[in-house]
Amino acid sequence: MEGLLLVITIVAKIIVIVIALLLSVAYLTLLERKVIGFMQTRIGPNRVGPLGLAQPFADVIKLLGKEIIWRSENHFLNKRPSL
Repeated sequence: MEGLLLVITIVAKIIVIVIALLLSVAYLTLLERKVIGFMQTRIGPNRVGPLGLAQPFADVIKLLGKEIIWRSENHFLNKRPSL
């Protein structure tokens, strides 16, 4: 029983650390984009949520929604030399 509790504790700690790292990287990317936008006298990422704080989550949703196109599925590329 103690072994199971130890494993659950370790897994919970790992999950907390991974989530903290992912969030910190997302918001450091947001900070970088805001600084670059300021340096180039552009608006920067402030369109999603208050002050752009939801921008990292919008980026993740956009990334997950992108379609992966494999070359073998694209029949136009296979027939192009014959055109």
